Amino acid sequence: MKKVLVCGAGGFIGGHLVKRLKQEGFWVRGVDLKHHEYTQLPADEFIIGDLRDVQVCKEVLKDIDEVYQLAADMGGAGYIFTGENDANVMHNSATINLNIADLAVKMGVKKVFYSSSACMYPAYNQEDPDNPKCSEDSAYPAAPDSEYGWEKLFSERLFLAYYRNYGLEVRIARFHNIFGPEGTWQGGKEKAPAAICRKVAEAEEGGFIEIWGDGKQTRSFLYIDECIEAVRRLMESDFTGPVNIGSEEMISINGLAELVMDIAGKKLTIKNIPGPVGVRGRNSDNKLIREKLGWDYTMTLRQGLEKTYAWINQQVQAKKKVAV
Repeated sequence: MKKVLVCGAGGFIGGHLVKRLKQEGFWVRGVDLKHHEYTQLPADEFIIGDLRDVQVCKEVLKDIDEVYQLAADMGGAGYIFTGENDANVMHNSATINLNIADLAVKMGVKKVFYSSSACMYPAYNQEDPDNPKCSEDSAYPAAPDSEYGWEKLFSERLFLAYYRNYGLEVRIARFHNIFGPEGTWQGGKEKAPAAICRKVAEAEEGGFIEIWGDGKQTRSFLYIDECIEAVRRLMESDFTGPVNIGSEEMISINGLAELVMDIAGKKLTIKNIPGPVGVRGRNSDNKLIREKLGWDYTMTLRQGLEKTYAWINQQVQAKKKVAV
């Protein structure tokens, strides 16, 4: 039986990945700073540990065939774009990746998946909200709009260097705004879909929700199950990447809010306020992944949001009951 390690298993994508790998019959070890907040994971082993520590990395990599490296210091726009967390984001994530890449080679790991991000694409190609350019070959000249993006780009290059110099098999994906149930939905590190679902769930009928910026900035969002399917296909393929994993169904943030309101059956007003917004436009370009892996997303944004809103609304209502 193949033994796999999921780094960041206590997080949103990592948790869903553990479940999928167990369904497929793998022996799974998870590692994270914390247990998963919203679900009981079926991992064969779960180690609470800090991957910035070399000794922890040695412990978790023991007897492992394949690694899924999703552990990172991350969050939504409110965390990434304030500038206050830049040093932590760069230091913590880079340290983890340096440890994993080096020890994977030394400890005989056969293959490593690394989760990069669309945040590594140059800001100059994402100034037009209607026509962003995010094809894999548009990465250079490099000019990410955040230190989070710069760290992702560095770590892509790090893993590719270990592939070239030491023969470490790597698979690199650039995630485009993955969303779904069982992810962070409050506290400042949540992403746009979760934040909007929470705001709509908390709002009284006829009230308002706040959206950062003018709301005309565009993004695409991919449902978690589709992301996991693409990750598994990439890992089983002979294609190294980097490759986009995302949806091409682009929408403005105001449009996203209106869609969630419609799903919730609430009539609310959007109040646009100053706040971190990132690039003006971003959309996945799936030409390469279709060509190399035959993968494409099948779920509409609305279908994914219906599932996500139902779950977040449940959390909000449960929290209200506790507060009473």
